[in-house]
Amino acid sequence: MKASQIRQTLSVAEQACRSSGARLTEKRKNVLTVLLRSKTPLSAYEIAEHYNSDVGDSIPAMSVYRMLDFLAAENLVHKLNSENKYLACAHIACDHSHQTPQFLICNRCSKVREIGIRPEVITALRDTVESAGFHLQTSQLELDCVCDECSRDAA
Repeated sequence: MKASQIRQTLSVAEQACRSSGARLTEKRKNVLTVLLRSKTPLSAYEIAEHYNSDVGDSIPAMSVYRMLDFLAAENLVHKLNSENKYLACAHIACDHSHQTPQFLICNRCSKVREIGIRPEVITALRDTVESAGFHLQTSQLELDCVCDECSRDAA
């Protein structure tokens, strides 16, 4: 993401936080910036390393986890449960309503693409889960894939 796009995204994120009565502190903003710059999802420890080198300030991973919890609650970042890594929401600066996120994860290069799932797909999934005697805890989907670039490289 280009520097101008990052600035615009951070501005929208600050406005969204203010609207919800939350505060995007400088440290939270720096953690979000690390994720916006990254081409792949990062663990809290990797975020702390990038933060330390980018900002020149040491931040413990436990603090990063708390900041990530805040950013996730504000729908600014997503946690990939399958990898225990985080990425910035691809739709922070969008002005449309968001669908349930689905993450396509390349198992070769770790690139991730966030796409939306249509509501009727989630309804069908929830119905299937409930008919099996279970209750859906989250509708976020993470799919193991190979991206086009890696697929071409393998050919």
